[in-house]
Amino acid sequence: MNSSLPGKAAEIRALLLSLIDTLPEGAALPPERELSVRWNVARMTLRRAVDELVIEELLVRRHGSGTYTARPKVTKWLGMMGFSEDLRRRGMRPGSRMLEFRRTKAERPAARRLRIPVGDPVVTFTRLRLADETPMAVERTTLPGSYVPGLEAEDLNGSLYDLLTSRYGIELGSGTSKLEPVMPDAKTAGWLGIPGTQPCLALHGVSFDRRERVFEYTSAVFRGDRYAFTAELRTAPTVRANAKGI
Repeated sequence: MNSSLPGKAAEIRALLLSLIDTLPEGAALPPERELSVRWNVARMTLRRAVDELVIEELLVRRHGSGTYTARPKVTKWLGMMGFSEDLRRRGMRPGSRMLEFRRTKAERPAARRLRIPVGDPVVTFTRLRLADETPMAVERTTLPGSYVPGLEAEDLNGSLYDLLTSRYGIELGSGTSKLEPVMPDAKTAGWLGIPGTQPCLALHGVSFDRRERVFEYTSAVFRGDRYAFTAELRTAPTVRANAKGI
């Protein structure tokens, strides 16, 4: 990220970045007084540079304790890309651990989301999603059973979308997602290895295939301390009235 800081503060920001690179994750920065003397800079200028790095989530302030190096977050684009592919593009190793797998009949909420009759078979499974062996999200997925005959828990160690395409000919076409902040329940917090007081991000999504069928409903809880979402926003094209005002 390019800095918007003026001269001296930009220099101090660069020095802070160099210092951060030498420190382990979660290490405390030297006190402001010590750094201002070391770098011969006013504390207000130093604080301004620190503020920017806090905004960038490279540093974190703890009230009454100090300023610490932060663990970088995995940033996920809100787009048509699965968890595994997204991590691979970032040079990380995706992984999954099956937590629950069952076949049931669709109750009204699931039937409505999947656009299938109530009572139709569905496959529901919950996976712990990993990045370089670190728990990142608990993901619960429901699929229409008639779309995935013979699907078993052991088939779901890798990318779901790759499996759906190669085995069942289901290709992702489009989807909708809703993102909201949540607090994890005790079971989810235990799976993620976080305290119950750690804020998380919940993503609820419906996916459509190339034939415009709903083939998946997913509800996932991502660790708020390790995950961030980014969306690309575009303005809608402006429709201009013709000369007659029609």
